[in-house]
Amino acid sequence: MNFKILIILNGTVGEGVCMTASERKLVAEVWVKASNKTGQTIMVQIGGTCLKHVKELAKHAETIGASAILCLAELFHRPQNVDQLVSYLQEVGKSAPNTPLLYYHYPSITGINLDMHEFLQEGAKKIPTLAGIKFTHTNLEEGAHCLNVQNGDFGVFLGNDQIMAAAFLLGFDSLIATTLNIMPEKIIKIQKCVKEGNNSEALRTQQELVKIILTITKYGGWVPTMKVAMHLMTGFDFGEPRKPQTALTEQQINDLRKDLEALNLIKK
Repeated sequence: MNFKILIILNGTVGEGVCMTASERKLVAEVWVKASNKTGQTIMVQIGGTCLKHVKELAKHAETIGASAILCLAELFHRPQNVDQLVSYLQEVGKSAPNTPLLYYHYPSITGINLDMHEFLQEGAKKIPTLAGIKFTHTNLEEGAHCLNVQNGDFGVFLGNDQIMAAAFLLGFDSLIATTLNIMPEKIIKIQKCVKEGNNSEALRTQQELVKIILTITKYGGWVPTMKVAMHLMTGFDFGEPRKPQTALTEQQINDLRKDLEALNLIKK
Protein backbone atom coordinates (compact mmCIF):
# COMPACT_ATOMS: atom_id res chain seq x y z
CA MET A 1 0.00 0.00 0.00
CA ASN A 2 1.49 3.32 -1.06
CA PHE A 3 -0.59 6.29 0.09
CA LYS A 4 1.38 9.54 0.14
CA ILE A 5 -1.48 11.64 1.49
CA LEU A 6 -4.76 10.35 2.85
CA ILE A 7 -7.83 11.57 4.68
CA ILE A 8 -9.15 9.41 7.49
CA LEU A 9 -12.88 9.58 8.21
CA ASN A 10 -14.90 8.69 11.31
CA GLY A 11 -11.81 8.21 13.41
CA THR A 12 -11.11 9.28 16.99
CA VAL A 13 -11.23 13.03 16.51
CA GLY A 14 -14.00 12.57 13.95
CA GLU A 15 -16.00 10.83 16.71
CA GLY A 16 -17.05 7.99 14.45
CA VAL A 17 -17.90 5.68 17.34
CA CYS A 18 -20.35 8.30 18.65
CA MET A 19 -22.26 8.39 15.37
CA THR A 20 -25.04 6.23 13.99
CA ALA A 21 -24.32 3.92 11.07
CA SER A 22 -26.31 6.17 8.74
CA GLU A 23 -24.34 9.24 9.85
CA ARG A 24 -21.06 7.45 9.28
CA LYS A 25 -22.16 6.37 5.83
CA LEU A 26 -23.18 9.91 4.93
CA VAL A 27 -19.81 11.32 6.02
CA ALA A 28 -18.01 8.71 3.92
CA GLU A 29 -20.20 9.32 0.88
CA VAL A 30 -19.69 13.09 0.93
CA TRP A 31 -15.93 12.82 1.28
CA VAL A 32 -15.52 10.12 -1.36
CA LYS A 33 -17.59 12.18 -3.78
CA ALA A 34 -15.40 15.22 -3.11
CA SER A 35 -12.22 13.17 -3.44
CA ASN A 36 -13.24 12.07 -6.92
CA LYS A 37 -12.62 15.67 -7.96
CA THR A 38 -9.55 16.37 -5.83
CA GLY A 39 -7.79 13.02 -6.19
CA GLN A 40 -7.34 12.57 -2.45
CA THR A 41 -7.12 9.13 -0.86
CA ILE A 42 -9.88 8.20 1.58
CA MET A 43 -9.58 5.76 4.50
CA VAL A 44 -12.78 5.08 6.45
CA GLN A 45 -12.74 3.98 10.10
CA ILE A 46 -15.59 1.46 10.43
CA GLY A 47 -15.09 -0.14 13.86
CA GLY A 48 -16.18 0.49 17.42
CA THR A 49 -19.73 -0.81 17.09
CA CYS A 50 -21.42 -4.22 16.86
CA LEU A 51 -19.90 -6.63 14.34
CA LYS A 52 -23.02 -6.63 12.16
CA HIS A 53 -22.78 -2.87 11.70
CA VAL A 54 -19.00 -3.01 11.26
CA LYS A 55 -19.43 -5.45 8.37
CA GLU A 56 -22.19 -3.29 6.94
CA LEU A 57 -19.94 -0.23 7.10
CA ALA A 58 -17.06 -2.16 5.53
CA LYS A 59 -19.24 -3.22 2.62
CA HIS A 60 -20.53 0.33 2.24
CA ALA A 61 -17.01 1.79 2.20
CA GLU A 62 -15.99 -0.59 -0.56
CA THR A 63 -19.17 0.05 -2.55
CA ILE A 64 -18.66 3.83 -2.60
CA GLY A 65 -15.00 3.50 -3.58
CA ALA A 66 -13.02 4.17 -0.40
CA SER A 67 -9.33 3.42 -0.86
CA ALA A 68 -8.95 1.63 2.48
CA ILE A 69 -10.76 0.81 5.69
CA LEU A 70 -9.50 1.13 9.25
CA CYS A 71 -11.09 -0.91 12.02
CA LEU A 72 -11.25 -0.76 15.79
CA ALA A 73 -12.16 -4.08 17.37
CA GLU A 74 -15.10 -4.81 19.67
CA LEU A 75 -14.68 -2.37 22.56
CA PHE A 76 -16.63 -4.11 25.35
CA HIS A 77 -16.15 -7.85 24.84
CA ARG A 78 -12.61 -7.22 23.72
CA PRO A 79 -10.39 -9.75 21.94
CA GLN A 80 -8.30 -11.46 24.60
CA ASN A 81 -5.55 -12.76 22.34
CA VAL A 82 -4.16 -12.39 18.84
CA ASP A 83 -6.15 -15.34 17.49
CA GLN A 84 -9.43 -13.71 18.54
CA LEU A 85 -8.43 -10.40 16.97
CA VAL A 86 -7.43 -12.10 13.73
CA SER A 87 -10.70 -14.03 13.66
CA TYR A 88 -12.67 -10.82 14.20
CA LEU A 89 -10.91 -8.97 11.39
CA GLN A 90 -11.28 -11.98 9.11
CA GLU A 91 -15.03 -11.50 9.35
CA VAL A 92 -14.71 -7.79 8.67
CA GLY A 93 -12.46 -8.37 5.69
CA LYS A 94 -14.95 -10.71 4.04
CA SER A 95 -17.40 -7.82 3.75
CA ALA A 96 -14.91 -5.74 1.74
CA PRO A 97 -12.84 -8.34 -0.13
CA ASN A 98 -11.30 -5.85 -2.53
CA THR A 99 -10.35 -3.08 -0.11
CA PRO A 100 -7.17 -2.85 2.00
CA LEU A 101 -7.94 -3.34 5.70
CA LEU A 102 -5.94 -1.86 8.57
CA TYR A 103 -6.33 -2.52 12.28
CA TYR A 104 -6.57 0.49 14.59
CA HIS A 105 -4.25 -0.23 17.54
CA TYR A 106 -5.05 2.24 20.33
CA PRO A 107 -4.57 0.35 23.62
CA SER A 108 -4.81 3.33 25.98
CA ILE A 109 -8.40 3.89 24.83
CA THR A 110 -9.58 0.42 23.77
CA GLY A 111 -7.88 -1.63 26.48
CA ILE A 112 -6.73 -4.07 23.78
CA ASN A 113 -2.97 -4.30 24.19
CA LEU A 114 -1.92 -7.25 22.07
CA ASP A 115 1.45 -7.71 20.38
CA MET A 116 1.14 -6.08 16.96
CA HIS A 117 4.17 -7.85 15.55
CA GLU A 118 2.53 -11.19 16.31
CA PHE A 119 -0.80 -9.90 15.00
CA LEU A 120 0.66 -8.91 11.64
CA GLN A 121 2.46 -12.23 11.31
CA GLU A 122 -0.70 -14.22 12.01
CA GLY A 123 -2.99 -11.85 10.16
CA ALA A 124 -0.88 -12.15 7.04
CA LYS A 125 -1.74 -15.85 6.90
CA LYS A 126 -5.50 -15.51 7.36
CA ILE A 127 -6.70 -12.05 6.26
CA PRO A 128 -6.17 -11.59 2.51
CA THR A 129 -6.87 -7.85 2.58
CA LEU A 130 -4.79 -7.00 5.67
CA ALA A 131 -2.63 -4.04 4.71
CA GLY A 132 -1.27 -2.79 8.04
CA ILE A 133 -2.06 -0.99 11.27
CA LYS A 134 -2.52 2.44 12.73
CA PHE A 135 -0.11 2.30 15.67
CA THR A 136 -1.38 4.74 18.32
CA HIS A 137 0.98 3.71 21.07
CA THR A 138 4.22 4.82 22.71
CA ASN A 139 5.92 1.41 22.49
CA LEU A 140 8.24 2.20 19.60
CA GLU A 141 10.20 -1.01 20.12
CA GLU A 142 7.09 -2.98 19.23
CA GLY A 143 6.27 -0.59 16.41
CA ALA A 144 9.74 -0.92 14.91
CA HIS A 145 9.38 -4.71 14.91
CA CYS A 146 6.15 -4.32 12.93
CA LEU A 147 7.99 -2.46 10.18
CA ASN A 148 9.89 -5.61 9.25
CA VAL A 149 6.99 -8.07 8.95
CA GLN A 150 6.60 -9.48 5.44
CA ASN A 151 9.75 -7.64 4.36
CA GLY A 152 8.15 -4.32 5.18
CA ASP A 153 5.07 -4.84 3.02
CA PHE A 154 2.61 -3.72 5.71
CA GLY A 155 1.76 -0.08 6.25
CA VAL A 156 2.50 0.95 9.83
CA PHE A 157 1.02 4.38 10.46
CA LEU A 158 2.21 6.12 13.61
CA GLY A 159 -0.75 7.59 15.49
CA ASN A 160 1.06 9.53 18.22
CA ASP A 161 1.77 13.21 17.59
CA GLN A 162 4.33 13.61 20.38
CA ILE A 163 6.95 11.00 19.41
CA MET A 164 7.27 11.50 15.66
CA ALA A 165 10.98 12.38 15.61
CA ALA A 166 11.93 9.22 17.49
CA ALA A 167 9.62 7.11 15.32
CA PHE A 168 11.05 8.49 12.08
CA LEU A 169 14.56 7.70 13.34
CA LEU A 170 13.47 4.09 13.89
CA GLY A 171 12.18 3.78 10.34
CA PHE A 172 8.54 4.86 10.44
CA ASP A 173 7.63 6.71 7.27
CA SER A 174 3.84 7.03 7.61
CA LEU A 175 1.61 8.66 10.17
CA ILE A 176 -1.98 9.63 10.90
CA ALA A 177 -1.92 12.64 13.20
CA THR A 178 -4.51 15.12 14.47
CA THR A 179 -2.05 18.00 14.33
CA LEU A 180 -1.63 17.54 10.59
CA ASN A 181 -4.94 19.40 10.40
CA ILE A 182 -3.46 22.57 11.90
CA MET A 183 0.35 22.38 11.75
CA PRO A 184 1.34 20.21 8.79
CA GLU A 185 4.46 22.26 8.18
CA LYS A 186 5.98 21.26 11.53
CA ILE A 187 5.38 17.57 10.94
CA ILE A 188 6.75 17.75 7.41
CA LYS A 189 9.80 19.55 8.79
CA ILE A 190 10.41 16.89 11.44
CA GLN A 191 10.34 14.13 8.83
CA LYS A 192 12.50 16.11 6.40
CA CYS A 193 15.12 16.85 9.06
CA VAL A 194 15.35 13.19 10.06
CA LYS A 195 15.78 12.14 6.42
CA GLU A 196 18.57 14.71 6.01
CA GLY A 197 20.30 13.65 9.23
CA ASN A 198 19.57 16.93 11.01
CA ASN A 199 18.36 15.21 14.14
CA SER A 200 18.90 18.16 16.47
CA GLU A 201 16.55 20.33 14.40
CA ALA A 202 14.05 17.48 14.18
CA LEU A 203 14.08 17.20 17.98
CA ARG A 204 13.76 20.97 18.42
CA THR A 205 10.74 21.06 16.10
CA GLN A 206 9.22 18.06 17.87
CA GLN A 207 9.59 19.86 21.19
CA GLU A 208 7.85 22.91 19.72
CA LEU A 209 4.99 20.70 18.58
CA VAL A 210 4.71 19.04 22.00
CA LYS A 211 4.59 22.45 23.68
CA ILE A 212 1.70 23.47 21.41
CA ILE A 213 -0.15 20.20 22.05
CA LEU A 214 0.21 20.57 25.83
CA THR A 215 -0.96 24.17 25.60
CA ILE A 216 -4.09 23.12 23.72
CA THR A 217 -4.97 20.05 25.77
CA LYS A 218 -4.56 21.67 29.19
CA TYR A 219 -8.13 22.90 28.74
CA GLY A 220 -9.72 19.46 28.50
CA GLY A 221 -9.80 16.20 26.59
CA TRP A 222 -8.06 15.65 23.26
CA VAL A 223 -11.17 15.82 21.08
CA PRO A 224 -12.91 18.86 22.63
CA THR A 225 -9.71 20.93 22.76
CA MET A 226 -8.52 19.98 19.29
CA LYS A 227 -11.93 20.87 17.83
CA VAL A 228 -11.62 24.37 19.26
CA ALA A 229 -7.97 24.73 18.25
CA MET A 230 -8.76 23.64 14.70
CA HIS A 231 -11.61 26.17 14.59
CA LEU A 232 -9.42 29.01 15.86
CA MET A 233 -6.56 28.16 13.49
CA THR A 234 -8.51 27.31 10.34
CA GLY A 235 -11.81 29.17 10.65
CA PHE A 236 -13.87 26.02 10.11
CA ASP A 237 -16.54 25.20 12.69
CA PHE A 238 -16.23 21.59 13.87
CA GLY A 239 -19.12 21.74 16.33
CA GLU A 240 -19.25 20.54 19.90
CA PRO A 241 -18.15 17.06 20.97
CA ARG A 242 -20.80 14.44 21.60
CA LYS A 243 -21.63 13.22 25.09
CA PRO A 244 -20.12 12.24 27.43
CA GLN A 245 -17.30 14.54 26.32
CA THR A 246 -17.67 18.13 27.46
CA ALA A 247 -17.32 21.22 25.30
CA LEU A 248 -14.98 23.99 26.41
CA THR A 249 -16.52 26.97 28.18
CA GLU A 250 -16.40 30.43 26.64
CA GLN A 251 -13.72 31.37 29.16
CA GLN A 252 -11.61 28.37 28.21
CA ILE A 253 -12.00 29.17 24.52
CA ASN A 254 -10.91 32.77 25.12
CA ASP A 255 -7.93 31.61 27.20
CA LEU A 256 -6.92 29.12 24.51
CA ARG A 257 -7.21 31.85 21.89
CA LYS A 258 -4.81 34.03 23.90
CA ASP A 259 -2.39 31.12 24.29
CA LEU A 260 -2.39 30.49 20.54
CA GLU A 261 -1.84 34.18 19.91
CA ALA A 262 1.13 34.14 22.30
CA LEU A 263 2.59 31.23 20.33
CA ASN A 264 2.08 33.20 17.09
CA LEU A 265 -0.24 30.52 15.76
CA ILE A 266 -3.14 32.91 15.20
CA LYS A 267 -3.33 36.67 14.77
CA LYS A 268 -4.46 38.92 17.59
